[in-house]
Amino acid sequence: MTAPRLVSRTAPSSVSAGDIVSSLLTVQTPGAGFTDLTAEIARFLADALAREGAVTLFIRHTSASLTIQENADPAVLVDLTTALNRLAPENAGWRHDTEGPDDMPAHVKTMLTATSLQIPVMAGKLALGTWQAIYLVEHRARPHRREVVAQFIGATD
Repeated sequence: MTAPRLVSRTAPSSVSAGDIVSSLLTVQTPGAGFTDLTAEIARFLADALAREGAVTLFIRHTSASLTIQENADPAVLVDLTTALNRLAPENAGWRHDTEGPDDMPAHVKTMLTATSLQIPVMAGKLALGTWQAIYLVEHRARPHRREVVAQFIGATD
């Protein structure tokens, strides 16, 4: 008896990855929480005439981060915030508090998450799953102006 096939894949596709397109996104955050960047990254890819390749996102800060998470149930983002606050609470006796009691916990939260992401681009679209979105995570309590470098490497139209 033959075992059922558990993995399948499409046929490989190949393109010359000769183009690099970059942009700097400036995001004004309202304070601690998640800001959905998915639509803005999709617009960047459309403007770049991206076809096949990868987009890299890099946040130029040490107290905010990037993540890919569920976009269907807002409770997920609330629970993630709760988890990060439990892992790096403000009242943990941090030595670094020059910019306030939320600064050192923000650095720890950034270390636990990511400062860069890479997402495949197929047929000009982000290859995200159905319930995935790209978020900037502000770890500081007050609003900040954050910069995210977006860079597409691949084939363009």
